[in-house]
Amino acid sequence: MILKGAEIARYLARPDPTRPALLIYGQDAMRVALKRAEAVKALVGDNADEEMRLTRLPGGDLRKDPAALMDAVKAVGFFPGQRLVLVDDTPDAAAPAIAAAIADWRGGDAVIVVAAGGLSKSSALRKLFEPHPAAVTAPIYDDPPGEEEITRWLAEAGLREVPRDAMRDLALLSRALDPGDFRQTVEKIGLYKHGDPTPLTPAEIADLAPATIEAEVDELIDSVAEGRAREFALLMRRIEAQGILPVTLCIAALRHFRALHAASSDPGGPGAGLARLRPPVFGPRRDRMLRQAQVWGMRALEDAIHQLIDTDLSLRSASRAPALAVMERMLLRLCMMPRGGR
Repeated sequence: MILKGAEIARYLARPDPTRPALLIYGQDAMRVALKRAEAVKALVGDNADEEMRLTRLPGGDLRKDPAALMDAVKAVGFFPGQRLVLVDDTPDAAAPAIAAAIADWRGGDAVIVVAAGGLSKSSALRKLFEPHPAAVTAPIYDDPPGEEEITRWLAEAGLREVPRDAMRDLALLSRALDPGDFRQTVEKIGLYKHGDPTPLTPAEIADLAPATIEAEVDELIDSVAEGRAREFALLMRRIEAQGILPVTLCIAALRHFRALHAASSDPGGPGAGLARLRPPVFGPRRDRMLRQAQVWGMRALEDAIHQLIDTDLSLRSASRAPALAVMERMLLRLCMMPRGGR
């Protein structure tokens, strides 16, 4: 049986212990590891290691010792409960040993979970599992988790009632982070909201999400985009003290103003343009950038981008001008620049 689409997340959350074997494979090792851990926990619980109901076998060893898998599947445990044999980093060469164990599998034997990397269509493991009437194949793609899966993770973290705007921002965040980082963020949100009866807000999600760029640089660029010249001067001194390179500031400013321009020039309006940005922006950050895009307008943003590109070329040239002073003067010009051009 081959799982597809939303079936994969649903099945791995509640695998069927009456089926002899489950193959989990994919190019992204982190995604495969997370799904494998989820399936193992659902089948044998948290205490399987302590109760000796979980046996781990390196997949590469099965070619030399194919009987090891059969012995582990048939072994009688000291503790009652479901048993499981986890075969990790499994190559195609292990397929004959796995096929023999599946063929001889009977009710009460340990369930076999096989984890592998990317497998081609001609893979021996896929040829074994996909047509098998009882074994299950779960291909793991690089897609972000869906709302149903995020909802389940939130429930496991203790959050069962999440407003729509917060769920929307979590879905955006799941596309910006690696799966492991996103899962940890959900757990951190659960700890933060433990005992708090108030609904989860986009602002709380933004505060708890991992920082994607330096906060100081982010704050400096915001002061430029919002014309706060006095705050810009103070922030610039802090940036200078930290030793952040002028080219780094220029790249960050270009990225920010290009994002504002993409939002401002979108046929559906700045809000629709911001929703299409990758990586996505959400929470108070999205609201702030929306205001900036509306205030600047498309034409003024184009002028700002041209000036930033010219400065970037100057910084990378053989000019003897002090680079930080050149960058500071350029950002101050943007800070004082008239807005509102369409």
